[in-house]
Amino acid sequence: MATEQSGTLPLLSEQNIVASRQLVRTLCQELKLSLVDQTKMITAASELSRNTLIHGGGGQMRWEFVERNGRRGLMLHFEDEGPGIADLALALTDGWTSGSGMGLGLPGSKRLVNEFDIASASGQGTRVSITKWK
Repeated sequence: MATEQSGTLPLLSEQNIVASRQLVRTLCQELKLSLVDQTKMITAASELSRNTLIHGGGGQMRWEFVERNGRRGLMLHFEDEGPGIADLALALTDGWTSGSGMGLGLPGSKRLVNEFDIASASGQGTRVSITKWK
């Protein structure tokens, strides 16, 4: 593979969100994911990058190629030190939004990937990890 096995991208501006989508597209292509799976992962990454910037006040996206039981995958971690999510169950409910969006970001992203993990608490930032397997 031409790309490193892991890396970090800052999420501090709108331009960083565009860069995250471009990077995830490249990583998915290197993993040889189908076009449908590439689109799902790019869409989830875009939503989570935007959440990190808008709701978390900025942060970073870490990425890594992973392997489990002979399968290769791409894992993305979105991390911020923002205000956190007071009610995770509510935030994962379709249609609920803390802002002016459609309320599809977290639950929509969860549906687009194979694995989704979130950790957040009020005042402690948010960590979301997603994985797409080949």
